[in-house]
Amino acid sequence: MKTLNDVKIGKTVTVKKIHSEGALKRRIMDMGITKGVEVCIRKVAPFGDPIEINVRGYELSIRKADAEMIEIA
Repeated sequence: MKTLNDVKIGKTVTVKKIHSEGALKRRIMDMGITKGVEVCIRKVAPFGDPIEINVRGYELSIRKADAEMIEIA
């Protein structure tokens, strides 16, 4: 399974599935990260946390742990 955490800077990928449940899944989906949406990796902090992405026309920073729950195609 390839996750959002595995993507190199500058690449655009499509979200396949969110591997989480409950409040955490709802929080990720409320940020605009849903199945089928395209996500572009903009920057990664020096130690890998957080990751800055571009989703639905805006920039968003997410934690590395959250990025590992987002499966990509």
